[in-house]
Amino acid sequence: MAYRILVLYGSYRADRMGIRLAQFVVDGLRGMGQEVELIDAKAVGLPMLDRMYKEYEKGEAPAVMEELAGKIRGADGFVFVTGEYNWGIQPGLKNLTDHFLEEWFWRPAAIVSYSAGRLSGARASTAWHGTLSEMGMVVISSTIGVGPIAQTLSAESEPIGEGGKALERSFPRFADDLLWWIEAAKAQRARKAPPY
Repeated sequence: MAYRILVLYGSYRADRMGIRLAQFVVDGLRGMGQEVELIDAKAVGLPMLDRMYKEYEKGEAPAVMEELAGKIRGADGFVFVTGEYNWGIQPGLKNLTDHFLEEWFWRPAAIVSYSAGRLSGARASTAWHGTLSEMGMVVISSTIGVGPIAQTLSAESEPIGEGGKALERSFPRFADDLLWWIEAAKAQRARKAPPY
C-alpha cells in the first residue's frame, strides 16, 4: 500500500547542500512505492510568522497557506530534513512548520539531519524531536544524520564515498520504521477517532 508522505526541507541559503539529502529521501521513499512530495520552505515562501493558518477566518488564509494546509492534512506521515545552524534548527523550516498546528496531529514524523561537519546535525535533530512532539506528531526513534554532507552526496543526490555507503545502509531501516508507524497510526485513526 502506498502512503502519502511529505518531506519538508527548510534552507534558504544560496548554495544549499541539504537539498541533496531531501531529494535522496524523496527518491528512496518513492523507490519503496510511496507517494512522496518535497515541500521546500524556500519555494513555498511563507512570510515570517504573523498569523497561523488557524487564526484566519475560513477561506481567508493566503492561497499558498491554504494549499499547504491541505497537503499536511492529507499526509500519512512526514520527514523533516534539517540542517544545523549554530547548534540549533533552521529558521526557514521552523517558520514553515509553525504556521500550522492541528494539521500535523496524530501522524508520525521522522528527522533527517545534516551538517558540513562530522556531527551530522545531531543537535538540530535533538531540538526538532521536542518541537515536533509538542506539535502533535509521534516522532519515530530512527534518525539519519549526514555529515559532512558534501562528502556524502553528489550534486545529483547520489551517495559518494564512505559517508554515502553508510547512508545507503541506514536508509532501509529508517524507512521501514517510518512506514511501520504510518501504518499503525493510520489503522488507529480508522479504528477510533483521535481524542481531540
